[in-house]
Amino acid sequence: MKRTLRFASAGGLLAVAVSLALQPQVSQAREGRQILMETCQGCHLPEGNDALSRISHQRKTPEGWLMTIGRMQTMHQLQISDEDRRTLVKYLADTQGLAPSETDGVRYALERRLNTVEQIEEPTKQMCSRCHSGARIALQRRPAQEWERLVNFHLGQWPSLEYQALSRDRDWFDLAKKDMVPLLAQKYPLDSKAWSDWQKSMPKAATLAGDWSFSGHLPGKGELNGVMKVSAEDGDRFKVSVDGQYADGSPFKGEGSAVLYSGYEWRGTVDIDGVSMRQVFAANDGQLVGRMFDKTHDERGLDFTAAQQGKARLLAVQPGYVKAGSESELTLVGSGLSGTPSFGKGVEVLQVVENTSQRIKVRVKVAADAASGLQEVKVGALGGQQLALYREIAEVKVVPAFSVARVGDNGGSTPKVQGRFDAEAWGQGSDGKVYRIGVFPARWKVEPFDERAREDEDVKFAGVMQADSGVFTPGDAGPNPARKMSTNNAGNLKVIAAVDDGGKARTGEGQMIVTIQRWNNPPIP
Repeated sequence: MKRTLRFASAGGLLAVAVSLALQPQVSQAREGRQILMETCQGCHLPEGNDALSRISHQRKTPEGWLMTIGRMQTMHQLQISDEDRRTLVKYLADTQGLAPSETDGVRYALERRLNTVEQIEEPTKQMCSRCHSGARIALQRRPAQEWERLVNFHLGQWPSLEYQALSRDRDWFDLAKKDMVPLLAQKYPLDSKAWSDWQKSMPKAATLAGDWSFSGHLPGKGELNGVMKVSAEDGDRFKVSVDGQYADGSPFKGEGSAVLYSGYEWRGTVDIDGVSMRQVFAANDGQLVGRMFDKTHDERGLDFTAAQQGKARLLAVQPGYVKAGSESELTLVGSGLSGTPSFGKGVEVLQVVENTSQRIKVRVKVAADAASGLQEVKVGALGGQQLALYREIAEVKVVPAFSVARVGDNGGSTPKVQGRFDAEAWGQGSDGKVYRIGVFPARWKVEPFDERAREDEDVKFAGVMQADSGVFTPGDAGPNPARKMSTNNAGNLKVIAAVDDGGKARTGEGQMIVTIQRWNNPPIP
């Protein structure tokens, strides 16, 4: 068998993911099981009970199965149509997927939160996460024999693996087989009660049809809310329309489609005001939680949470903070909202501006002597949200504290990857405890992170920070003749946010590395 290794470009496998998982399927001429047996049996041997070697001993997310099929195509010349590939991923994710609890804590990789700093055990970090995220490991399940075969595959496909950093000083292959295989098999086994229980209770996709009240936050733009209408179609697919607005009144509207995998993995594509955005949500118990992001710029994304009408929930208070001695307008977002909300001691509701089951707007007055800290917000019997009362800001944090931006464009095929930041204010409560107040408007700038960055004039060449939004746009890709030794526009920058707190400037700092393009950008990093 020819084994030529070919890497996808930055948009390669990710573009396949979009066409596969998120576009509506016109027809299902063949069932997934039939496609699996007819397309895959050439290499994967029958094992009885309708099982196939290798394939039947793994469980993965939709993106995980997509990457597997993509690898079969690029490395082993698998011939499969786009329609059959869509159907096959749907079938495998539904029958050999992960339960909701098995993706907890690692959904950041599916949601393309690429500035997440992972917290994983040291052996896995040293042996596996030098090349890819720990989340990619945690988002699949195998028995010990399959984990061992994965070790063999890695060394067979990339023979130089043993000579890379953190490999050359140890017997990588021996450690991988003797230490990592038992560890992974114990932590991520093929058989689990969570998956077997979920298969028995997996809800029908049609139950997600209806109106969903949503709230969100887009760094550089602010909070938003609205209603998403979902209508069910055949094959666990949906038509979607979104009608919302940002806090400044600008619209957030669009239409698209979505598909449900594994009974809860929502993947959609919605055109919002001319921008094609992907939806990666977990649907469970009348809620959708996840992220929406520009499909060509996944760093441009917003946190998203939604509640289905018919299930009373309080989703958010926007903004989530008020200052002692001030008057403010607050918006409560949720489903089944009814009555005048209460915000705790020291906060008086002056006027109800709007009152619907999905959104309540009120004007409140905060007592000058109101205690600093977090107070529970309630609408009738509904709770679950808090309002931050503050007198002054004790600290400002730049979020993310550490981030990566990437040069691009300049005639190349890979776009720039922006840095996008929020200024998060923190206070000290009347009880002395530190608490999060919320995201505040800020003035932004960048400075050299260290002396080397100053000498190399990184601020001049690495890119431009928008002072009013916290959005950093990197420089062009390729060598720059204006720089020392014609190097590229990389840089090491300090990100500084200044928040106005009653005439006092409170500042916070973060770090941003501006580096080269990511050439291999798979659905799971």
